[in-house]
Amino acid sequence: MTASVPEVPSTQRSSKTSDDLRLALRAASMYHLEGATQAEIAAKLGVSRPTAGRLVARARTQGLVTIDIHVPDELQGTVHADIERELENTFGLTEALVVPDVIDGTANGYGSLGRAASAMLSRRLQAGDTLGFTWGPETVAVAHSLKTRGVKCAQVVQLDGSMSSADYQTGVEYTLGRCAEYLQARPVRLNAPLYADPATVTALQQDSVISRALQAGTEADVMIYGLGPVSTSTTLFEGSFIDLQILDELRHLGAVGEIGGRFFAQDGTPTGGSLPGRTVSVGLDAIRDCDRAILISGGTKKYQAILGALRGGFASVLVTDIESARWLMTHKAGSGAGEMTQKAGSGACEMTQKAGSGACEMTQKEGK
Repeated sequence: MTASVPEVPSTQRSSKTSDDLRLALRAASMYHLEGATQAEIAAKLGVSRPTAGRLVARARTQGLVTIDIHVPDELQGTVHADIERELENTFGLTEALVVPDVIDGTANGYGSLGRAASAMLSRRLQAGDTLGFTWGPETVAVAHSLKTRGVKCAQVVQLDGSMSSADYQTGVEYTLGRCAEYLQARPVRLNAPLYADPATVTALQQDSVISRALQAGTEADVMIYGLGPVSTSTTLFEGSFIDLQILDELRHLGAVGEIGGRFFAQDGTPTGGSLPGRTVSVGLDAIRDCDRAILISGGTKKYQAILGALRGGFASVLVTDIESARWLMTHKAGSGAGEMTQKAGSGACEMTQKAGSGACEMTQKEGK
């Protein structure tokens, strides 16, 4: 990162304005080129710390400072800071992480998303946290990508039931066991079916063990989850959790995707129908309220589901692929859902790609 200070036009070299600009330029040079703190700038120039900060900000706002970020040749095409910023601004995300790989929908195809999400998790997970997860290929990929024990949390909890009459491998045991092992955490199982008749669901919710697991999931500090589309290619259909009749009902209701077996429409609102009262999982409200909810998804089959989830405010962090990210930005109209507020962030930087080069011009945003 380099900073350059252009010459001030001669028309500006007069009276108090000239002196103010000189101070702003000197403060900016010290801050950006010499790495001086505001306190050091204040001491050097004989001004207060707030004034030093305002001088640096003034140099930026008047275009006197240019910061170039050069992407190394070997990373060209793999770093997508511009579209990540657009996703964050459009959907009120704390962070978006875009991988360059094509997600083909197979279990192996989620590897790059899993690696990216695992690295992000290592930055956001704290020792006292409860980590919740929904079962599926995306979270299996995250668990598989855990390679060291450098990060830990208090417990790992399953957010949705997984028992089914079919012999289907949900990956719950692998995800729960590996996360608990590598994060040095206590595993909390939700030993229940994903769907049951309403009376059974009520009885399960009153069971002391299951109710504690659901409560731990509802209050989880960090949640990681993937999405299921409304189609026969979803894991819920393949695992005989739902059938064609339920799929027809969901399509009629306008459902576009599900999180933990709970379906939502294209605007992010939960769908009704027969399933909500039959579902054993953490509710969508709990996922929306989690300020570290990490959505991991990609691929053409899940475009609509990702957009619906973002419109519903179910994620503060998104990990996706470049083609999904481009599709989301093309179809972002109507994304101003009331729930989508910035959950964290300060001092964000706005970057615009320079034509014909791998450099970006960055200016500091005010009031963030």
